[in-house]
Amino acid sequence: MNKTQTVIKVGIADVNLVKKPENIRTSGLGSCVGVVVYDAKAGLAGLAHILLPDSSMARQKDINIYKYADTALPYLIDSLIKKGASPDRLKAKMAGGAQMFQFSSQSNMMRIGPRNIEAVRGILHEYHIPVVAHDVGGNAGRTIEFDTNMNKLKIRKINEKEFLI
Repeated sequence: MNKTQTVIKVGIADVNLVKKPENIRTSGLGSCVGVVVYDAKAGLAGLAHILLPDSSMARQKDINIYKYADTALPYLIDSLIKKGASPDRLKAKMAGGAQMFQFSSQSNMMRIGPRNIEAVRGILHEYHIPVVAHDVGGNAGRTIEFDTNMNKLKIRKINEKEFLI
């Protein structure tokens, strides 16, 4: 990846869009899922850093829509289409969803990583967006960066070599 490229950062519970040749990156993916949706022909990509699977869990009225899979992904997809992406060409790559802590109870509430993965896959399926590559689960945190020139997702995990998908 070209070191002189502009890299747009996406925070936790955040969404952003880039246009080729910009790259887009997020870090701190533990149980969170980083989802890149892109249209290679249009040179557009967006990244959502999903914290939780479902906004119905929110206690407050004014929610951060970027925080939840069911609100962030529709926003991201709609934003890409408004910028000129074709719904028929959209593809996705995703990483994260780790189970960062071991719990003695197998309570579904504590399975945030796996639930985030399931929610993201379900929403992408509803929009007919194929997940063409993924690195999900496990118990390691990740930093990801999407390169719009190569349409590759670079993944870094602690104590492992970085790799592209």
